[in-house]
Amino acid sequence: MELKRVVVTGLGAITPLGKTVNELWDNLKNGVSGSDLITRFDTEKFKTKFACEVKDYNVQDYFDRKEARKLDLYAQYALIATEEAIKDASLDHSAIDPDKAGVIWSSGIGGLNTFLEEIAGFVKGGYTPRFSPFFIPKMISDIASGHISIKYNFRGPNFSTVSACASSTNALIDALNYIRLGKADIFIAGGSEAAINEAGLGGFNAMQALSTNNDNYKTASRPFDVTRDGFVMGEGGGALVIEEYEHALRRGAPIYCELVGGGMSADAHHLTAPHPEGLGAAKVMQNAIEDANLKPVNVDYINVHGTATPLGDIAEVKGIKSVFGDHSYKLNISATKSMTGHLLGAAGAVEAIASIMAVKHNIIPPTINFEHEDPDLDNKMDFTFNKAQEKEVTVALSNTFGFGGHNSSVVFKKLQ
Repeated sequence: MELKRVVVTGLGAITPLGKTVNELWDNLKNGVSGSDLITRFDTEKFKTKFACEVKDYNVQDYFDRKEARKLDLYAQYALIATEEAIKDASLDHSAIDPDKAGVIWSSGIGGLNTFLEEIAGFVKGGYTPRFSPFFIPKMISDIASGHISIKYNFRGPNFSTVSACASSTNALIDALNYIRLGKADIFIAGGSEAAINEAGLGGFNAMQALSTNNDNYKTASRPFDVTRDGFVMGEGGGALVIEEYEHALRRGAPIYCELVGGGMSADAHHLTAPHPEGLGAAKVMQNAIEDANLKPVNVDYINVHGTATPLGDIAEVKGIKSVFGDHSYKLNISATKSMTGHLLGAAGAVEAIASIMAVKHNIIPPTINFEHEDPDLDNKMDFTFNKAQEKEVTVALSNTFGFGGHNSSVVFKKLQ
């Protein structure tokens, strides 16, 4: 069967670099770090004392008190990002069939704040079972997609994808495939995460996954630098309106670019460490490029997973060189997590937005905080260190890899 074309018609974001897509993009272009000392709780007893929090967030700016009681922070971020994306897509609900409009929303963890608060209250109350009636519906990782569906009357496919830090890229791939096959016209797809609390910080510290560079917290997220020592936690959400091309044309929608392919693979290697030779990373990029009916030489820019972990950065670069060969030295690479931190289940959606904006504006956002070369990396490759570059970007590839060996990549292309 002939697959339908799929385009991106709306974007929304709330991140450590701003509460809108334009704020996010301006700060990405300018190489701004979103990392700062944690403000939400006392970090005295923790190894890491910094993160990329959403700055100056006030729930009352977005939700009334009654509504806020029903929403974990991760779901709040989901609704905020979605509202911007809906407006950005000029979405008139009278122009769509609600039964062919769906929501695929992701979170790697879900309502961790709610879980922590409810269990803390249970213990402090002498183990008396006085739980909020909203405990379960606030905590579960699929509830954000439910809230979005209810608010906008989207009655098509509605579910959550969970694959750790690859989660929201999986959401985009599922939306792409449903639309390609004619099973839906339009989706809200993306992800959100809000795990910067005592449990999240303590858990990732125990795994030795986080940077502990407290003396240099502004520059602690330093992908590909030999002094990198782990990722910096981030939070927020990213939403994309994914739409069938002819459907978008009929309603006169603005079009950012075409979503032309997606790939998935598994490392099948280790709970948290990547395959040392980057085999899963290579396979997922190959799968995405083939799905897009492109060749490696067609790719101009890769927004890499690039978390600044000692093993992860090396494995991803090995995967890139395996797939792209000599073209590895002609394309641009950048790790925007150096600025946003690692948004976990929301990373794929936010980095997809960065990739789409690179395609739209022909600007490669930088990998900041680089000072010292790593002899285990090929430093002849263009990692777009410290300063944005102007470059014609026709095709962008975005990578996300998750604990458990989950790998997902998506390909965006200028509409032609």
